[in-house]
Amino acid sequence: MPALPAGWEVGQPDPADRFDLARLTQLLRAHERDGRGWAGASVDDVLVEVSEAGLRTRENVVVRDDAGVIRAWGSVHDRAGGRMLLLHVVERGLADGVARACSDLLVEWAVGQARAVGAARGLEVQQIDTGTYSGDERQTAWLAASGFTKVRTWWQMSRPVTPDERDLVPSADDWEGRGVRFRLVRRAGDGMPDEGDLREVHDVLEEAFRDHFNSWEETFEEFLHRLREDPGHRWDHWWLAELVDDGDRPDGMGAEPVGALVGTVSESASGPDGSYVSYIGVREAARGRGVAKGLLRTIIADAAGRGRDRVGLEVDADSSTGADGLYTSMGWTTSYVTESWHRDVTVAD
Repeated sequence: MPALPAGWEVGQPDPADRFDLARLTQLLRAHERDGRGWAGASVDDVLVEVSEAGLRTRENVVVRDDAGVIRAWGSVHDRAGGRMLLLHVVERGLADGVARACSDLLVEWAVGQARAVGAARGLEVQQIDTGTYSGDERQTAWLAASGFTKVRTWWQMSRPVTPDERDLVPSADDWEGRGVRFRLVRRAGDGMPDEGDLREVHDVLEEAFRDHFNSWEETFEEFLHRLREDPGHRWDHWWLAELVDDGDRPDGMGAEPVGALVGTVSESASGPDGSYVSYIGVREAARGRGVAKGLLRTIIADAAGRGRDRVGLEVDADSSTGADGLYTSMGWTTSYVTESWHRDVTVAD
């Protein structure tokens, strides 16, 4: 196993230090630029990982050279019971041996974190879930050598939006079609969303993704906390789809929620912002009724009405659901490709 150079140290980043924040942002942006051709990360994205709020579910480690400059960064996120995400960034341009030593150290640290997280949740095995950009030979070689296995490929897709598409639906806030109502989650007088609606969104998505690849049950509190951390989070980007032609629900609660879409803002420093589909799900009993298409048309119309020029999303390239066919038919094309790599850690070791 390669060793770090003399004088290099392992420690934690200081979120109150503007130089640390700037350096972590620089490392993350360089990682993105090398992997997909352009950078999108901002200081806000780094703060999600290292700020006091983020540390509720995260831990971080950095490798500093003999001058105190951060050369590598690892961050783990206890995402849900059994699933821990790993952000693994090593400075581009480091000598091969030094870079490999940094990578090995990040992985070794992450394995220790996986055991701690798994033990706290009472698990026997804890999954580490990390990713690479397709074609990043350096990163994939390190992960394979460290016991990770490539398990999935993802298409990162984007669709252009034109101003006239604001009329794609009657109103992006609330409209009906084919016996389905599409509406924003309700808001109270103080501007906060209705908790009942938020729980409906969570329940719909949990059910819709139950049989999907690497789906782990996430509590309502975990779900809400994680999505609110996203710098692009906005309450007015959450939609529900409800059946309205089958009468009231047996429980007396009104129309039945059968679909949900959670969107975010993709900010741009050099042009118009975009919208992003963080989650879209439809209950199995309502599939084939145009619910997913209606939700997608809604976020496209909403983006056009806000002056945005694109809507992005991620699709499982290995899925047999045919979702990619819907996205392609509606104008989405693949911008770049990512991969998921997993390693199962025995907690008791």
